[in-house]
Amino acid sequence: MKKTIVATAVLGTFTLTAHAQSSVTLYGLIDAGISYVSHARAGTGSDSLVKYDDGVAQGSRWGLRGSEDLGGGLKALFVLENGFNSGNGTLGQGGALFGRQAYVGLSKDAFGSLTFGRQYSFSTDYLGGNYSTGGQTVAGNYAYHINDVDQLTSSRINNSVKFSSANFSGLTFGALYGFSNQAGAFAGAPASGTTAAPVAGSSRSYSLGVNYANGPFGIGAAYTDIRYPSQVAPAFSTTIANVSTGNVRDLRTVGVGSRYAIGPATLWALYTNTRFEPLTGAATTFAAYEAGAKYAFTPALTAGAGYTYMHLSNANTGHWNQGDLSVDYALSKRTDIYALGIYQIAAGHNGTQDVQAQIGSSTSFFGPSGSGADSQLAFRVGIRHRF
Repeated sequence: MKKTIVATAVLGTFTLTAHAQSSVTLYGLIDAGISYVSHARAGTGSDSLVKYDDGVAQGSRWGLRGSEDLGGGLKALFVLENGFNSGNGTLGQGGALFGRQAYVGLSKDAFGSLTFGRQYSFSTDYLGGNYSTGGQTVAGNYAYHINDVDQLTSSRINNSVKFSSANFSGLTFGALYGFSNQAGAFAGAPASGTTAAPVAGSSRSYSLGVNYANGPFGIGAAYTDIRYPSQVAPAFSTTIANVSTGNVRDLRTVGVGSRYAIGPATLWALYTNTRFEPLTGAATTFAAYEAGAKYAFTPALTAGAGYTYMHLSNANTGHWNQGDLSVDYALSKRTDIYALGIYQIAAGHNGTQDVQAQIGSSTSFFGPSGSGADSQLAFRVGIRHRF
């Protein structure tokens, strides 16, 4: 059960005081386990890999969440959330102390919230958790699309201002703008002209989303645009397996998803389309089509399955087929154990090279399958504990 701090508490170097009409909550999650993949990125791709892997079902984290009642339905709020690796204790998100989230703002009943800081785009808020196999099952970050180029799970925007509406009979919507914080680069402009190298750190972003969830049915859409994604710290990925999209001037992704619950069963479908605009040359498009289902056999035992087809356009003919199976057993409300199996096969070409397989939303999990291999088969057993 989450701990609510109602008196002065000391956590490391932080001192927190909660007053009569305010609260601060310490929360977190640790996900750990052992994974196997048939083809790793080392050598020719023929080598298998057995590894300790962290943050698969969900990323390991701890955080502080607080609010203060200001009266009349107005509240001040904040979130500070740290990501870490349970295997070696290192910080995630490029080493940032609160790299997962860090924001402060105000919320108003029947209106919504306005927040400032490092925050998720609406591609993550509305699509990733609600309408994908990665969000709906413990397949998690192994099931999200290659390198998360469509921003479903780790789309965190620096220096952002975000409006999220209240819930109007199931309807929510919002908008976000992330500043470049660079002189002369309010819109993430290059140093001069449209083909010049960008100003260091000159990335700007914006995101829009709308979602409707009422009873067993939900449907949502989101659009996210990131100018100069490689200029962010940490940078956004613009590589898909062994396919480089070049020096990207603009990353744009749009998606729509839906789900429907029928008793103990839940069905979902999702489509995303991501476009990489380079400084020069033709754009590359990456599209993903996904469908899945899960079934709760008991309140404690749930099994899930998903299928995803992904493909590239432009000069690349690469495409990927991926199947996901998982089973999750809850030992308590806070602790569960799980097992999963995933198979991905790649086909087609990246110019003159064959494309490779790559399971996972980040190269930190397995990376591409390596030259001479076009598939990956992965298994995992894990445990997740929430506090």
